[in-house]
Amino acid sequence: MAKEITISVITPIYGVEKYIANFAESLLSQSYPHLQFVFVNDGTKDSSMDVLNRIIDEKYAHLRPQIVIVDKENGGLPAARQTGLEYATGDYVYNVDSDDWLVEGALQKIADKIGETDCDVLYFGFIKEYASRRSHKHQREYTAKTRQNFVKDMYNHKAAASVWNKCIRRTLFEQHTIYTPRYSHAEDCYLMTQIVGNATKIVHLDEMLYHYRKDNPTAMTRNSIRRRKREYALNFLDLYEKYRDVPTEQNPVAVIFDDIVMQAGWYSLCYRLGLFKEFPYLAAAIRKAKMHCKTDVPLVAQIITKIVALFK
Repeated sequence: MAKEITISVITPIYGVEKYIANFAESLLSQSYPHLQFVFVNDGTKDSSMDVLNRIIDEKYAHLRPQIVIVDKENGGLPAARQTGLEYATGDYVYNVDSDDWLVEGALQKIADKIGETDCDVLYFGFIKEYASRRSHKHQREYTAKTRQNFVKDMYNHKAAASVWNKCIRRTLFEQHTIYTPRYSHAEDCYLMTQIVGNATKIVHLDEMLYHYRKDNPTAMTRNSIRRRKREYALNFLDLYEKYRDVPTEQNPVAVIFDDIVMQAGWYSLCYRLGLFKEFPYLAAAIRKAKMHCKTDVPLVAQIITKIVALFK
């Protein structure tokens, strides 16, 4: 590489005392030397921070100059990541979760590929770890020319929208207004649709570099379905409102506007969320939205939602 790439790894910490030792070992033992480690203590009430500090002191004290630990009141995952970003100094930012773990040598491979391609966003495969099995998740090939497809596929769960399988050029956050979601459900997709939509060079690394834990009973994905659907809809209606007046040619998320309003309307009907009353513009937006098959909302459900919107 002509230039050594520096990477800031941002890790929010909350309620992971059972998992953080394994995670910390996988991160701090990475062979790539040009790293900054930003740990954000999101007001955890357990011994997660004690375990982390003990591991650092016992095995990785030499990395203390590269480690930043930020303590804050509990505010949820999106706010913790935003706080971490404020302390990041690397050329690139990589967000990870403290109940998962990285493959040995992952950050070296990430840095090498970035050095070769000078990309804005590098994304890669991962392994889903269940209690009794694992699943390898290869990713489709996308480029800057197909970034609208990437954005649309992430929103409709046809491509991984996670932050932990993407390394991002830090200046993207400085050159563009990247909004932070209010709620913790689907926060990755909220962020990554904006990032990918603004990227001028996207590169795929066809390797499995991250283990995503699916057996953590306290994870956000265990929340009630109704709450999850409401947070999903509210996050993306917020994104819709922030970008709806931005001209299409400058708008990183305009490609999912129809999907956002259609899904919000369908969720409102299915889960009695009251979104038509809460967002008076929703019915009109649904009436104008185009229907299509490549979405999470079945075509029949789209038709029903359109019919309901006619009477709102």
